[in-house]
Formats: sequence, C-alpha cells, structure tokens
Amino acid sequence: MNKCIGLILWIITSGTVIVTPRESSAETLTVDEAGTMHVPPFDLPQSSFLSDGARRAWDNARKEGGDWAAVERSCPSIEGARREEMPKIRECQAEAFYKTPLYKRIRARYKVTVTGQEIGHVYVEVFTPAEGIAQRNENRVLIDLHGGAFTGGSRINSHMDSIPIAALGRIKVISIDYRMAPEYSFPAASEDVAAVYRELIKTYKPKNIGMYGCSAGGTLAAEAIAWFEKYDLPLPGAVGMLCGSAANSFEGDSAYIGNAISGGHAITADQLDYFRNVDWNDPLVFPARSDQVMARFLASLLISSMRDPALSGVVYTHSRLIALGVDADLHMWDGLGHAFLLDPDFPESQEANAVIVRFFDEKLGK
Repeated sequence: MNKCIGLILWIITSGTVIVTPRESSAETLTVDEAGTMHVPPFDLPQSSFLSDGARRAWDNARKEGGDWAAVERSCPSIEGARREEMPKIRECQAEAFYKTPLYKRIRARYKVTVTGQEIGHVYVEVFTPAEGIAQRNENRVLIDLHGGAFTGGSRINSHMDSIPIAALGRIKVISIDYRMAPEYSFPAASEDVAAVYRELIKTYKPKNIGMYGCSAGGTLAAEAIAWFEKYDLPLPGAVGMLCGSAANSFEGDSAYIGNAISGGHAITADQLDYFRNVDWNDPLVFPARSDQVMARFLASLLISSMRDPALSGVVYTHSRLIALGVDADLHMWDGLGHAFLLDPDFPESQEANAVIVRFFDEKLGK
C-alpha cells in the first residue's frame, strides 16, 4: 500500500506513541542556533480525554491486526506499481475492503443506497439516505472528496466519508472519483471537481451546495475553492476541510512530530507524485499561500486531532481565515491521529460527524 496511506492507517490504529521524558535518560532538551529543538526520547500514554469507546477500538485493532491488514494481504501493493496496474489494484482494494468487519459495521449502522454514474464525464458515487432526503435538503447536495494521498482511497475512503453524513444528515452526498497519481498529476483532480460542479450548479443553487473532504480530500476541497475563484465559478455555500487544509500539510510543528512518530519515514509534499513539477507558491496548490485568495473563501469548517501530522496546516488555515474576516470554525479532538473520523467505532468520530452535519445544515441555503 502507498507509504503515506499506510502511515495514515497506522496512526489511526496505533495505541501509544512516543511524549513524557524518561527518567532513565541522561539526555536533555537542547536548542541550537537555528532555533531547532533536539528532544530526548519520551513516552506518550493514551490521552486521559480519550473516550472508552476509542480505547476499546484501539485495543481491538492491536489484537486483531486491523481491517487494513486484510486488504493489504489481498491485493498487490500500490508502492512501486506501474501506472497501468493502478486501476486494478484500487479495484482490488475496494472489493477487499467491502468484506471487512469495519465496512460491514458502517453499512449496518448507517443505511444508505449507493449508485454510480457520470457527471460532467467524471465518475461519481451517489449516496442517498434509506430514510429519504429530508424536506429541508431536497434542494441541497453535498460533494465529498476522498482522501488517500492523491494516490488511492477511491471507493474506500469515499464510502467512509459519505455514508455517515448522508444517513445522519438525510442529504444526498456525491463523492467524486477524481483522477490521481501516478497516472495523472496536478491539476487533474481540481479539473474533475470543477467539471462535476459545473453540472451540479445547473440543478442546484451554488449556495445550496456544500463540499468537504478528509486528508488529501480536505486539501483538494481548498484547492477547488481557489480553482472556482480563478475561473469565475460561483462559490458553493460552505466548505469542510477535515484533517486537511488550504496549507501544506507537510509543514509546521505537527509534520515533524508526525515524522518522529512514524520512525522517520513520513513523506513530504514534494514526494507525492501527484504534485510533480508544481510551483509550491501557487495558491491553486496551497491556497493559504495567498491572502487575496483566502479572503474570498466561504464559510469553512476545519476538523483535526492533536496527534495528526497535518494539524499545523489545519490550525494555520483557520488562523488565516479568521484574520481575513472569513467565517471559520475549528474543532479538534485529543488523543487521536490523522483521519480519525474515518473509523466509525470511535465515539469521537460520531461526534465529528454530528458537527459536520450541523455545520452544513446551518450554512447552506434553504
């Protein structure tokens, strides 16, 4: 499996990670002339604020090896795969994932129907609540942009993003199966999102459309807003950047902490094949590079967690939006890692889903 995706899944299911200086260590914290802190080894126990449900979920994941281990055993690895092999590998991963206990639990808990179709010549999956769309949402729709390091996650993370929100919010959710690396590179995903969006605004008022994504999907949601701005598309009613942001998620304190947690093997943005040959200061890549772009952002929801390597980018994005007078909400949970809300067994994930549903219900047009 892709190195970044594997890291994400490891962080979600790991129990304790390294913070509290060890008494036996003779090392002390030092700061060099460049301001770099050199921190001795320390232990980080589970947060005392972590829910009992999350503790049990972590314990089960450690004992059982995790649902993703079964997916990895069932399919060839994305790492090192040839471009022409990628579609089949992604299809294999999705089919294997649908057989896991985790996926079966989320389908049993949240009743939706899933249908595939093309919108604007882009494949999408449409999630419709089994109880029916609520009357207040008949003229509303949400766009989901899945995570997966711009390499994987299609029809896997997209289901984990979309199923709870469609069921809880009783609203239609359209998840876009955008083009990814290594077959494609930036701005392919932004172009696909824009193609779907252009078609949707023929049916829905822009203010009645919400867009959100987790991890790479959160970054893509921000990129899409910048893309809409540049090409004079009317902006949607609200955007959710979840465990991703308008900034470079591989910068800031949390990125270095995440690198330490992973044993020094975390990747950087320039190692993501999707971003090959980009200008790192281009606001279409990272909108937070431009206050002019960020000042035109719409109502924004940002969600992260204290052990998320992408936390700094999320916090920085929120601080810039607030400084520029943009309506922006930030919610964080303690003791959890990157993309925690993809695991429906965490009570904290259920809380986050409730926040997402409430945010779009309040911010979208009637």
